Amino acid sequence: MSRTAFRPLLSSREWLLADGATGTNLFAMGLESGEPPEFWTTDRPDDIRALHQGFVDAGSDIILTNTFGCNRHRLKLHKAESRVPELNEKAARIAGEVAEAAGRPVVVAGSVGPTGEIFEPAGTLPYDEGVEAFAEQIAALAAGGVDVIWIETMSAEEEVRAAVEAARRVAPDLPVVATMSFDTAGRTMMGVTPARCVELGKELGLDAVGSNCGTGAPDLLAGILEMTAVDPDFVIVAKANAGVPEFVDGEIHYSGTVEMAGTYARMALDAGARIIGGCCGNTFAHVKAMAEALKGYTPGPRPTVEDIVARLGPLTQQQGGSGGHSCAHGHAHGARGRRGERRGRRRRRE
Repeated sequence: MSRTAFRPLLSSREWLLADGATGTNLFAMGLESGEPPEFWTTDRPDDIRALHQGFVDAGSDIILTNTFGCNRHRLKLHKAESRVPELNEKAARIAGEVAEAAGRPVVVAGSVGPTGEIFEPAGTLPYDEGVEAFAEQIAALAAGGVDVIWIETMSAEEEVRAAVEAARRVAPDLPVVATMSFDTAGRTMMGVTPARCVELGKELGLDAVGSNCGTGAPDLLAGILEMTAVDPDFVIVAKANAGVPEFVDGEIHYSGTVEMAGTYARMALDAGARIIGGCCGNTFAHVKAMAEALKGYTPGPRPTVEDIVARLGPLTQQQGGSGGHSCAHGHAHGARGRRGERRGRRRRRE
C-alpha cells in the first residue's frame, strides 16, 4: 500500500514533485488531433496506466488524473456529457492502482480543469450552473478514490470559487488545491494577479495555490516570486511549461531542454514553491531531471527576476503589476496548436 494522505505527506517533506504533461505524452503514444484524451480512460486504459507509471518511475509524488476536460461543458463538444461520472471515476481508479503499486507514497490528485465557458457577468454561464457541473465531476473523482481535488489552469476568480464550493459540497473531507494560468502581461486572461491568487486561496482556506502552464519557466517563476512574497508560509505550486511551443513540420515542439528542467526545479524551490512539476511539453525525462535536481538539494537564496532570466532565458511577455508572469496554456484536448496543446487556454493539460 503506497497511497498516503496529501496533507501528512506535504507536512513531512520540504517539497513534493508533481507530474508533467498529459497531452504531450499521450500525443507521443498516438493521440490524434481532435481526439479527447479523456476517452482513452476507457478506450486505451493501458496507455493511461503507462502515463501515470512513467511519472511515478520518474519520481513524481503526485500524479494527476486524466480528467482535465472531463466536465459536462467540455464533454458536450463530443456529445459525451452523460459520461462525466463514468470517465472521472474510472480515471481516478486507474491512477489509484498505479499509486498503490508504487512502493512509496504517491498521491492521486483529481484534475479539474475549466468549463470552457465564461461565467456571468462577463459571460453567459450562471454561477450556480458552474457549481453543479464541477460538483458532478468532483463527486465522481471522490468516488474513484482521489486523495486531493486539484483545480487547475483557471483564469477567473468566479470559476475557482465555483469549483471550490462544489468540492466542499460533495467531497468535504478532501484537501483542495487551485492553480491559475497567468498569460496576459502577468495576469490571467480575466485579470487576476498572482498576488490575488494567494489572497483568494487564503480566503477560501485552500491547501495550496499556484501557477501552471504558461509560455515557459521564466515567466512562471516571476509569478511564483510574487506569490511567495504575499505569504512565504503558504504552500505554492509551480508547474511550468517546458519552454515555448513552436510548430516544426506540423508538430508542436517545446524549447525547454531536459537539462533546463533541473535548473527550473531548483529555482522554483529557491523562489519558495513547495510543490514543483511540469505542464505542457514536460516528458518523463523532464520530470526525472527535476527529481534528480531536487534530491538532496539545499535551497539557495531567493532569486530575482534577473537571476531567473540569466539562468533560464528571457521573459516572453511584458510583466505587469508588481512582477507577475505569463502563461500560455497547453494541454491537449483535441488540438495540437498553441491553444490546443495548451489546454487550450481552457482546455487540456499539456
